[in-house]
Amino acid sequence: MKDKNIGFIGLGNVGSLLANRLIKSNLNLYIYDINKKSAKKLIQKGAIWKKSIEEVVLNSSIIITCLPSPKIVKNVVKNKDGLLRFINKNHLWIEMSTTDEKEMVSLSKLIQSKGANVIEAPISGGQHKAESGNISILVGGNIKNFKRAFPVLSKMGHKILHCGKLGNASTLKVVTNYLASINLLSLGEALMVCKKYGINLNKSFKGIKISSGNSFVHETESKLILNGSFNVGFTMDLVCKDVGLFDKLTQKLNIPVEISPLMVKIFNKGKKQYGKRSFSTSIVKLLEEKCKTKIRSKGFPSKLIDFENKKKGIII
Repeated sequence: MKDKNIGFIGLGNVGSLLANRLIKSNLNLYIYDINKKSAKKLIQKGAIWKKSIEEVVLNSSIIITCLPSPKIVKNVVKNKDGLLRFINKNHLWIEMSTTDEKEMVSLSKLIQSKGANVIEAPISGGQHKAESGNISILVGGNIKNFKRAFPVLSKMGHKILHCGKLGNASTLKVVTNYLASINLLSLGEALMVCKKYGINLNKSFKGIKISSGNSFVHETESKLILNGSFNVGFTMDLVCKDVGLFDKLTQKLNIPVEISPLMVKIFNKGKKQYGKRSFSTSIVKLLEEKCKTKIRSKGFPSKLIDFENKKKGIII
């Protein structure tokens, strides 16, 4: 493996898990976050803390960013002490955030003007998959850069799909998050119908799971709703960002959608009601409060765990 020195910027709920996979792969990992406390466990495991973006870039050949919003990605790149000031032709920037495709393409051009290379690589599958190293990764960018990045990406994920040019992966990630969010809302309504009708919720869960109505979201997030922990690790501000990005895209493309604006309205209401750092699964509480009925049942976990061992990264 050519690139042994990896920089990682952004150590939030998902970024810290991805960074941990790289530590386990015995790479030299240089990390930075505005909150050093988020790096404590990674430092104990062998990551090397750097006090600035400049120090990360100077010590790394590949720089990974995993950040919570397009605005923060833009700041990390364009601020006076950001990536753009220090990156050069020897570097590859891997952007793993869920971000705006237009912004992604724009920032990529700036980075490329410095001679550096870029790919986007947003992830999908949830924190439990990021923790196990079996997350799915969508990649946009030219094939040469994808091939260079693959050995590193394969340490963090299992199924890795090259989606074509820059912007494609960001768009596809927004689409998949939109679908997952629709599924979350519909599952809340479906389980409430089962509850109010009097069907045992354990039986309801199994019935949906073995039927055509099954989904990844049902097999994961429904468990957390039924448990009552809601601990999906994905917060209301992030889901609002994602459904907002999808809705913005439909407007740009002049697609007269009907569900998307309603989704934006519902999740923004949830954020206002329960707070931006509440779990996205808390959205079902809106319906629970209206019905004065909780969707709860025994036998479901409070946290998702991927019990599968790390699978080899593959190109699909």
